Amino acid sequence: MPYYRFDSARLKLKIGKIVCLARTYKKHAEEMESKMPEEPILFLKPATSVIFDRQSIIIPERTKEVHHEVELGVVIGKKGKNILEEKAGDYILGYLLALDITARDIQQKAKLEGLPWTIAKGFDTFCPISNAVPKEMVSDANNLSLNLKVNGRIRQSSNTRNMIYPVEKIVSFVSKIMTLERGDLILTGTPEGVGPINSGDVIEAELGDICSLKVDVA
Repeated sequence: MPYYRFDSARLKLKIGKIVCLARTYKKHAEEMESKMPEEPILFLKPATSVIFDRQSIIIPERTKEVHHEVELGVVIGKKGKNILEEKAGDYILGYLLALDITARDIQQKAKLEGLPWTIAKGFDTFCPISNAVPKEMVSDANNLSLNLKVNGRIRQSSNTRNMIYPVEKIVSFVSKIMTLERGDLILTGTPEGVGPINSGDVIEAELGDICSLKVDVA
């Protein structure tokens, strides 16, 4: 199983479950022609989908359309259930930059048929993540710029303040559905600008000035 790589901290922490949110930015919901949810929409990615900086996304043969989605990731530091929103920060160990790579054609077919998104989201290499940054190094996770470039051209550019749910509300909500454990990762959703990636592309992303990520597409 993969381990987090922490900046400025001597930590070896195994990556647990990866809990993801959908439609947390209004403009992204609009570009996907989806309604805004009344409460957060959750899905899971396996830890085996994780890769790191300078590694490669592998496009599976069964998909013809793969998209990038840049996101803020929240690393959980201790076990918690039914966490109060005002106490959520006590359970956060750090933050990172993540890409929720999606087989869009498979996802759209699943949506039409009312099926889960697991196949579209769960392929190996479909969750590139940056080094993690301890929370003490982040002044405000709800005000961080998110940027992604493909082959040097900006595709996504937003800020976490545009999320409809603050980080603390997200942690609290997830903990009321499933127990959060040390090493779990929450991906908080993507802003507008998602689009296709293809073999040979180079993807570069930044989360404020705290971390960055560069991967290519094999």
